Parts: sequence; structure tokens; C-alpha cells
Amino acid sequence: MSRSQKIRIYNSKDFYAGLVFALFGVFALFLARGYRMGNAMVMGPGYFPTVLGGVLAFLGFVIAFRSKWLGGKTITPWVARPLILVLGSVMLFALAIQPLGLVLATLLLVVISCLGSREFRIFEVAILSLVLAALVVGVFVYGIGLPINLWPYR
Repeated sequence: MSRSQKIRIYNSKDFYAGLVFALFGVFALFLARGYRMGNAMVMGPGYFPTVLGGVLAFLGFVIAFRSKWLGGKTITPWVARPLILVLGSVMLFALAIQPLGLVLATLLLVVISCLGSREFRIFEVAILSLVLAALVVGVFVYGIGLPINLWPYR
């Protein structure tokens, strides 16, 4: 291949996803290198992360390599607003759960994260936030029994 020829990638989504998978796999292999490996019958602490990291890296490289021939959609430019609002709402939830309680923090989380969508409808968001708040209270407070305040301090 001469310098004037470029490597053509026909499916950029697969290419970048494959690279991410491969990087995570290689990172897992790097972290597991200091643990005793063992074998399939007597697994050591490094066996599972090594095998899983190897499989993930292999699949990542295969997916990235396939993108050279298989067509697909190109990656559209990402928009910062949804990313900032969703991540910000999760951070705000973590900061607000102690002073506001689980119910109000969950309502705040859902409303702020829904603002990131172009299809924000107040009635649907209100229903969704109430249902999710009831589900969260049911699962974490009554189901699991976590000692979380439901409402603000009195």
C-alpha cells in the first residue's frame, strides 16, 4: 500500500465500538496479569478476568476489522445538551438524596434528565417521574430495606 492510499472504513460505528471493546479487553488483561491464573478446573483469581478480557479484546478487534468491508451508518455528531443534562441529573441526585429524600430526588432526576430530549412532554414526564419514584421506593426502601429517608428532614 502506497502512502497515497488510505485505509477506508465503511462502518465507523462498528470501527469505534470495536476499538472501545478491544481497549477494555486489553485493560482487563493488563489488570489481571499479576494474579495467579490457575486452570479451568482450579481457577485462580486471574483466570476469569484474563479469559473475559481476552475474549473482549478479540471480539473488539474482529468488529473493528470487519468495519473495513461492511457498510453501515456513519457516526452522527453528538449533541452536548442531553449528555450534560443526564449526567448532571445523576450527580444532582447524589447530592440531593440526603437533604431532599428519595422521593423528591428521584422526581428531580427524572425531570432534569428528560429535559435533554427533544420530545419533552410535561404530562408524560410527570407520569413517568411519579411511577419511577413509587418503583424506587418500593424496591429500595420496602423491598431491600435500605435505610433511606423518603422525604426531607423535619
